[in-house]
Amino acid sequence: MRHQLGWTDLAGRRVGVFGVGVEGRCALERLQAIDCEVVVVDDDPTAIAIGYEVVTTSPDGAALLRSCDVVIKSPGISRRRDDVMALEAAGIPVVGGVGLEIHDRGSQTIVCVTGTKGKSTTASIMGHLLKGLGATAAVTGNLGRPPFDPSVPKDLDVLIIETSSFQATDVADAPSLVVVTSLGTDHLDWHGNQEDYWSDKLSLTSLPGAKLTLAQGDDPGLVSAARLLGGTVTWSHGAAGSWAAPLGLLGEHNLRNAELARQALLLLKINGAEDDNRLRDAAHGFDGLPGRLTEVGRLDGVRFIDDGLATNVLPTLAALRAFPEDRLAILIGGHDRGVDYTELVDVLASRTPPTLVIGLPESGQRLADAIAQRSATTEVTTAAAIEEATRIAFTWARPGGTVLLSPAAPSFSQFASWKERSAAFGAVVRELGASGSA
Repeated sequence: MRHQLGWTDLAGRRVGVFGVGVEGRCALERLQAIDCEVVVVDDDPTAIAIGYEVVTTSPDGAALLRSCDVVIKSPGISRRRDDVMALEAAGIPVVGGVGLEIHDRGSQTIVCVTGTKGKSTTASIMGHLLKGLGATAAVTGNLGRPPFDPSVPKDLDVLIIETSSFQATDVADAPSLVVVTSLGTDHLDWHGNQEDYWSDKLSLTSLPGAKLTLAQGDDPGLVSAARLLGGTVTWSHGAAGSWAAPLGLLGEHNLRNAELARQALLLLKINGAEDDNRLRDAAHGFDGLPGRLTEVGRLDGVRFIDDGLATNVLPTLAALRAFPEDRLAILIGGHDRGVDYTELVDVLASRTPPTLVIGLPESGQRLADAIAQRSATTEVTTAAAIEEATRIAFTWARPGGTVLLSPAAPSFSQFASWKERSAAFGAVVRELGASGSA
């Protein structure tokens, strides 16, 4: 159930904050400016929220939440959990911080960028181009600070929110524009099945009063699910032209993301978006997105590429297409959500250039076993940690090869976030260079 509530509607109420991750902590900060009673609950008995007592969900926290007027839920907590559905059944609205913020901002131009892959890059390019064209914009959401972070300005020309499928189910008010980058299979442990994942993710486009939808027309999965798109739909096709060269993007898929970003600006009627020369000028200075096909070092002619944001199959497939002729060692695997890896296995097993697949806990073992059964030429092994895997990859790839971290899985089996996983990868590369391994 979706509730059209904003932060201002919480005044005078007893508010539960369920989950004290990044969004939960930010929600607590936001609530400090509101005259309301706050209670905090988390599944983790070791969770800490400075200034608040955190009550564990079982056995006492669930009852505490049932005493609230409204509950702000962390995106990572599924709406299909029994305790969440019980709150709704008892008439207690369960909301999310993103939905609360969109409701409060009302008529401000808000763009939600969603998709199985490409949303972080597309949102980042949009924000960079907007600022280069003289507009005020903030890029928020899943890739950085939440849009309700007190540091996000209230008076913006455009607020961009990278919106996950988890967050989408908490939004009740239609944004000005929804950009959909791709559609594959992900987060089945949260959504239950692929059809519900698709429906939840694309629900942003069909909220009451839905306006504009921009969809990636070169993505087969998204095209096949066109029936689920609402609003006035525009399809983007093709890759960005020469204006995008200063962005320094690696891979054809990223050039399609850049074109999608441009089409979004055109739909928003941003002055200069139609002019290649102005766009080229605006594109200068783009730093790229950490963890998305980012070169983090070269040793003995070996390139080390961090694609740690690839937490599902689609971005890893796109990364492999960026290195079609390379002698390639790929570090793959992470938290196992039971995703079907058949397509990825097929691609890795059929690569013509020399290829080494190094499986990381947990799903890496499953991938390595499947590839070994399919191919006699693609080499496979496993490693217990990313440090070991990176060293194995470097030894195998030198000289002149490529080491690619593109896990096709979340980091939670060994790290708190993809950023920690990418940082560990980069640290090993620096250690190899400092030790004179080259």
